[in-house]
Amino acid sequence: MFDRRLIQYFDWGLLLLTLLLCAVGLMTLYSAVAAGESALQKVLYFKQWVWYGVGFAAMTMCFVFDYKHMDRMAYGIYGLAVLLLGCVLLFGKLGGGSRRWLALGPVSLQPSELAKIAVIIILARYYSRRVKGEGFSLRELVPPFLLTAFPFVLIVRQPDLGTGLIIFLIAGTITLFVKIKRRSLVFLVFMTIAAIFAGSFFLKDYQKQRIMTFLNPDRDPLGAGYHIIQSKIAIGSGMITGKGLLKGTQNTLSFLPEQHTDFIFSVLAEEWGGIGASFITLLFMTLIIWGLNIAYNCRDHFGTILSVGVTAMIFWQAFINLGMVMGLMPVVGVPLPLISYGGSSILTIMVCIGILMNVSMRRFVVE
Repeated sequence: MFDRRLIQYFDWGLLLLTLLLCAVGLMTLYSAVAAGESALQKVLYFKQWVWYGVGFAAMTMCFVFDYKHMDRMAYGIYGLAVLLLGCVLLFGKLGGGSRRWLALGPVSLQPSELAKIAVIIILARYYSRRVKGEGFSLRELVPPFLLTAFPFVLIVRQPDLGTGLIIFLIAGTITLFVKIKRRSLVFLVFMTIAAIFAGSFFLKDYQKQRIMTFLNPDRDPLGAGYHIIQSKIAIGSGMITGKGLLKGTQNTLSFLPEQHTDFIFSVLAEEWGGIGASFITLLFMTLIIWGLNIAYNCRDHFGTILSVGVTAMIFWQAFINLGMVMGLMPVVGVPLPLISYGGSSILTIMVCIGILMNVSMRRFVVE
């Protein structure tokens, strides 16, 4: 029997936030692709409309059923994500020096995006069944570490260090939220520092170049440092009020690379200025606080951890992208949620918002 409380508790505020972000994304993308002379580039704008439509359909599917079913399907979802990641390494489409996409007819799917959701769900299942006040020991953290490490390694081998970093940060945020014993936490901090130091010796040449460029973009202004320099010029030239829609010179003169994907915030900041940039940042902050509030009001452990994981994913993607385009972080190829062009990214974020709506609508349920 249909529960009328689902309509009563429908999260209209979260839906409005999503629509606002999508509207900003479409306006900014229109400016970004209008600068290109290629007709194919302008098609991206209409494809984004299609992806938003698919995303809203997926979002609807994610909140019509009880989110507790995800607890039962966790290993199936995780297994599917790992299988698709394996298929990418074997049969994936090569582009830009990496193999990240599976070609499904006219559509290209990026399984690493699905892996983010799969890791959130599997960790929520594991931790929710073992919640304890004193925190988790190192031995108890081995299974979630392995569950995170497997897709992480497959993604880094594509190579896609940015998405791998996001998965690592999501898992770390969830683990800190459920609490770790103090000794275990100190040990993990030292191990993480040691792993980062040791991993630096295994970085590929282009990854080392990105780090050196981040530290000093002017060392190669027409090569590796070009992206960051042009992005900072675009953001700074927007000043307070911006140059106006379709009037950004860095964008229209094609000085800004990847302006419709990773560096779309630079287009927004140049045309809308500090006011527009602050507005979009405020929207993301509101969305993150909204997600944490949903987690706080949830009455079961699985839903709480699930909401924290989803919110952490949106936060880290937005945080890294904004830091990247402003030259505060190395360029790692992370899109801005709901703003950057990209079907897999849009679909993943919409699914995550659907999960948040699901938990919010059923917050009155007690088992």
